Amino acid sequence: MSKIKEILQKKGPNFNVVTPETKVVEALNIMKSENLSYVVVMEDSKYLGIMSERDYTHKIKLQGKHSESTVVKEIMSTDYPVIGYDEQLQRCMVLMNVYKTRYLPIFDEMEFKGVLTMNDLMREVIEKDDKTKYKTDGLFEL
Repeated sequence: MSKIKEILQKKGPNFNVVTPETKVVEALNIMKSENLSYVVVMEDSKYLGIMSERDYTHKIKLQGKHSESTVVKEIMSTDYPVIGYDEQLQRCMVLMNVYKTRYLPIFDEMEFKGVLTMNDLMREVIEKDDKTKYKTDGLFEL
């Protein structure tokens, strides 16, 4: 089993999916309730893009738009690099760095499977590092 597939399985099912016609304020409420910084935009089981906190900040707040009247498709990002289950975690980190992103959509063949985040990668590195033990209280012991 690939590392990426394992990471997505640990995350469990996603409840942060919206349609392109969802109002931005509704998407923000979903992000808040799920404690996530993004929502996945899908229509009829087809992946279309991701709306992130950054999209909201740059395309709503800084442009003087209103989240109550703007729909997700107007501000979502569609240009994230796409990866498959077989990508190496190091390559994922390189892609995130090159594209200045915190999210990578994951596909198995043509089927959308989830989103790998920068936090997912950091968590994986921390868990696998033999020198660092992560405590549940959020402190590190070296």
